[in-house]
Amino acid sequence: MNFSPATADQVLAIRINAGIEELATYDRFAAASPDMVAAIVDGIGQFAAGEFAPLNRIGDLEGARLTDGKVTLPAGFAEAYQAYVAQGWNAVSGDAAFGGQDLPFALSVNVLENLGSANMAFSLLPMLTVGTIEALAHHGSDAQKATYLAKLISGEWTGTMNLTEPQAGSDVGALRTGATPRGDGTWAIKGTKIFITWGEHELASNVIHLVLARTPGAPAGSRGISLFVVPKFLVHADGSLGGRNDLRCVSLEHKLGIHASPTCVMSFGDNDACIGELVGHENEGLKAMFTMMNSARINVGSQGVQIAERAWQAARHYARDRVQGVRDRQPAAIIEHPDVRRMLLRMRALTEAARALLYFTAGQVDRGALGIDGAQQRADCLVPMLKAWGTDVGCEVASLGVQVHGGMGFIEETGAAQHYRDARIAPIYEGTNGIQAADLVTRKLGYEQGGVLTGLFAEIAADCDDAPDVRALAQDCSEITRWMMGGASLDDKLAGSVPFCTMAAVAVAGWQLQRQARDGAGGEAKRVVAHYFAAHIAAEACGLKASAVAGAGLIYALDAEALAG
Repeated sequence: MNFSPATADQVLAIRINAGIEELATYDRFAAASPDMVAAIVDGIGQFAAGEFAPLNRIGDLEGARLTDGKVTLPAGFAEAYQAYVAQGWNAVSGDAAFGGQDLPFALSVNVLENLGSANMAFSLLPMLTVGTIEALAHHGSDAQKATYLAKLISGEWTGTMNLTEPQAGSDVGALRTGATPRGDGTWAIKGTKIFITWGEHELASNVIHLVLARTPGAPAGSRGISLFVVPKFLVHADGSLGGRNDLRCVSLEHKLGIHASPTCVMSFGDNDACIGELVGHENEGLKAMFTMMNSARINVGSQGVQIAERAWQAARHYARDRVQGVRDRQPAAIIEHPDVRRMLLRMRALTEAARALLYFTAGQVDRGALGIDGAQQRADCLVPMLKAWGTDVGCEVASLGVQVHGGMGFIEETGAAQHYRDARIAPIYEGTNGIQAADLVTRKLGYEQGGVLTGLFAEIAADCDDAPDVRALAQDCSEITRWMMGGASLDDKLAGSVPFCTMAAVAVAGWQLQRQARDGAGGEAKRVVAHYFAAHIAAEACGLKASAVAGAGLIYALDAEALAG
């Protein structure tokens, strides 16, 4: 089934939820006129459908392959990536001083949404590059920016994030990779990193690794981590490429999905000659890396939207074409049957609501970049909601897509199974969804003594008279926030974090979907989708309140041995 970009719904979300017209009133984003926005959304949609989508199936079947230390992709990937670079799509929100277009972040989010719906595995390549750009732009030296940013912003070079080690998964503070001064301002990097997305490939002329490591005498745990930029090929002062750095891909992981995304085990300094440069200050690497991860978490939340969109498209096409059973004594396509209608409407409502949350979050990030009061804190609170719930949506919609196809959904040829397999990684990487929920209730909850979240929920409740289930959900979220802030223990907060994060995300998404429906541009279909979301999905989320405030007593009623026994 061919991919069709969801251009109209994306433009609506960018206009209503990101508030692009307001952003364009600021000098920094003045170029983001309605015509420019429409041209970008339409252009990247057509590019993704024409260049990335045809490679989705072959990428899943053949995958990335490692031969003599080189990672190769199926035929067509190199040409598609070069076309992506040549057309300037990687540079949409980049700094104009380094060749970027200085457009809002919301538009670069749209670029990745379209690429990911067309080919999720392939889209991880530019996604990680975006994060590398963010880290170097905020924390790199002037010399590092001059050396790396222009090539990364253009997409000529790509970037990676190197955190995880075999003995240190989510516990980044347990890493052992070391960095030793070389006496000339550079550092010798030595260690092994796992799960490195697009850590090695031949599609770009250089790969710029951001690597977390410990310097001699560094404090234990996360307080003693520094960040280093470690290029695959060393870069001369004039910007030309030198020799190969002492790093290599030693193996590729065999995965459930995203087969065309090479997930690498990277070894640095096998010959004690791996050269890196410190980014920022010693022992402040985690702060720099979180800049990169924040960007990545938004775009991973977007991956939930991406795969949901692709699964929803496949399911609706199949349901229209598949004739089975009768209605009114006539053969009927399965789209006429009530349960199939239920699944399709749920798929559409979840997908469009998650998209609304995605662009609302992106718009708050843009407002934070403009220095608008309170926007950055609101964006920070939205990120874990988007990453966690957005990726849960991707899994649910992909699963429903298999169900709509029935037995054929379990057969690889339809593509429904690939969507289901590809979707499953998104709740795991860039911080598991449980970690996102923990972040919401341990770090973000305390912003303004709970005032940022309660203010958000109060705004939703005040604006949702036309959606009483969304209003009730927002009020429940406010009560949970006050309960958590009012003396709940850390374990009690963490025990309720996942249901609370889900409730909060559904409340915000439902609110933003209602705003779209009121605008009228989406017509009767949008009004029905918004009403269904409020009456069914928001109402379901209200039922999570008891779990959110139940405390930790029951989950610790069994000791570890009894629980696992």
